[in-house]
Amino acid sequence: MADALRILVTGFEPFGGSPVNPSAMAAESLAHGRFPGTEVRVLMLPVVGGTEPGSARAALDAMLEAFPADVAIHFGEAHVRGEVSVERVAVNLRDYRIADNSGAFAEDSPVVADAADARFATLPVRAIVDAVRAEGIPAGLSLSAGTYLCNEVMFHSLERAARGLAPAISGFIHVPQLEAQHVLRPTDARPITERELLAAAGAVLRTVVEHCRSRA
Repeated sequence: MADALRILVTGFEPFGGSPVNPSAMAAESLAHGRFPGTEVRVLMLPVVGGTEPGSARAALDAMLEAFPADVAIHFGEAHVRGEVSVERVAVNLRDYRIADNSGAFAEDSPVVADAADARFATLPVRAIVDAVRAEGIPAGLSLSAGTYLCNEVMFHSLERAARGLAPAISGFIHVPQLEAQHVLRPTDARPITERELLAAAGAVLRTVVEHCRSRA
């Protein structure tokens, strides 16, 4: 496995009063996929901001210390969106509209002090959108990952890459809420079925693997 493409896939624990998080299901589904020449690890991140023990960033750093991934694919939930959203940019800003799972808020603070104002995803974003759409699932590019934990993790991951640390390639994909969540938390946005969620996750991973191999 020494020369295998190392891929880290992350999702988040439930938050905001929902008992499930579709990003966790998407990530976990990829742990069972078999792509020759790859080693895939999956990590569930706490919805806790900052850098202290127990935070998402601390968990991510610990995993990447043990498993220096070549690629990180981060999934998160966006219950008000009706399509799989492939994020293009993360901003260096923490500004929470709701408390994280530790009960903490952040307001007008940077993700990383003295870092760039923004970082662009290094995943093949357009190819991912095309691949998900080819599965018959609504998908599109997004210019805002928000200012909550999804953006925080995305920026942190890309900032690590910019500083020469693992992962070299990174990005973030938001998925809609599941149909079961939509019943309890209705919005105007179309929910995603479990079948669509798993198919989208597989399309994302397959596209990233093909992209990396084409660059090798």
